[in-house]
Amino acid sequence: MKIAITSTGNSLESTIDSRFGRCAYFVFYDLESKAIEIIPNPNKDVEDGAGPAAVQLVASRNVGKIISGEFGMKIKPLLDSLKIQMIILKEPEQKIKDIIEKLEKNK
Repeated sequence: MKIAITSTGNSLESTIDSRFGRCAYFVFYDLESKAIEIIPNPNKDVEDGAGPAAVQLVASRNVGKIISGEFGMKIKPLLDSLKIQMIILKEPEQKIKDIIEKLEKNK
């Protein structure tokens, strides 16, 4: 399964970004192959619709879960319709590498 994690930067030392649609980067992690891809969020500065555009982006990568600090109100029905699980982490200092480590332990 592929998992998307919102990130404040483009390294595994970066911390989780509390914003889903306007996060700085997305980290895509594949639990099976252990592949990691980090891409800038092309929609973070759009005036309107950043959340739905971010949903389209992560859905195009076939993710099963998204981990972020929070999600906007329009996002839950979109993700539900795509059968993508939302995981809210309320620990803003958590590093991406630590989140990946926890995912590996809990799979």
